Amino acid sequence: MAQSLRGTFTPLLTPFTRAGAIDFPALGGLITDQLSAGVEGLVMLGTTGESPTIDAAEFDQIVAFTLERAKSKTMVIAGVGSNDTKRTIEQAKRAEAMGVDGLLVLCPYYSKPTQMGIRQHFEAVAEAVGVPQIVYNIAGRTGINIETDTLVSLSGHPCIVGVKEASDDIDQIMTIIDRTPDDFAVLCGSDHLDFALLCHGGDGVISTLANLVPRAVKSLVDAVLVGDLHRARRLHYQLLPLARGCFLEGNPIPVKTALAMQGKLEEVFRAPICPMQPETRRLWQNILQDHRLLPAEAA
Repeated sequence: MAQSLRGTFTPLLTPFTRAGAIDFPALGGLITDQLSAGVEGLVMLGTTGESPTIDAAEFDQIVAFTLERAKSKTMVIAGVGSNDTKRTIEQAKRAEAMGVDGLLVLCPYYSKPTQMGIRQHFEAVAEAVGVPQIVYNIAGRTGINIETDTLVSLSGHPCIVGVKEASDDIDQIMTIIDRTPDDFAVLCGSDHLDFALLCHGGDGVISTLANLVPRAVKSLVDAVLVGDLHRARRLHYQLLPLARGCFLEGNPIPVKTALAMQGKLEEVFRAPICPMQPETRRLWQNILQDHRLLPAEAA
């Protein structure tokens, strides 16, 4: 799998009905849009999918639903993880049994383990579950950074094949690219840094923005990977306001709001995530209109 982890991977939103249930027809529409855009993979139940609010039965239903529609057409990766290694392994085993192509394994949050504890956590998952695994480093949400030495050590495990880097530290990312094996995939998890990470030798992106404009994100990534930096740079600056806009409030609020404005899903979140504040919503709407993602008269 490691050599296949090149290109654009979309961390799917989880649509909800007005009653608060999983909106499977809307999820099916999102999957169809992504497949039409030709993305290299779908990542279910990450940050963008509001994974902390998804219960075990819903997790299984979403994984099964996505696999049924996308398994033979693109790579399907499930996000797993908590601050409990035992629960993480149980969740990972369920995803493996259903047939996912890989796992995105979150760094344990809240407990703030030492670097040794982090290493032991990921190694325990890798020993228990045989599918390829991507380490997810997002210190802004977990409260702790996976340091480079820890990640380099983990990169030697045959089941740990890559990292989603959302540390926003480009120096750290460059060091990771330099010090990990060539077949260890480094994927950008911060849309505003996609172009920079790829130019420094990264392999692809797990892009929140790709929920909204998958073809454009894929075009940027593909351009860098084939060496067309002039085109990639132009696309980067075209997409940069949207990339920044996706984080005007905590992910996934802006991107889900945008897709709701387009009529692709209901603007429903699970608490404590709440709808976008009115002043931010107006700013975001203007950005979307400027990029012709909404008609000028949209409410």
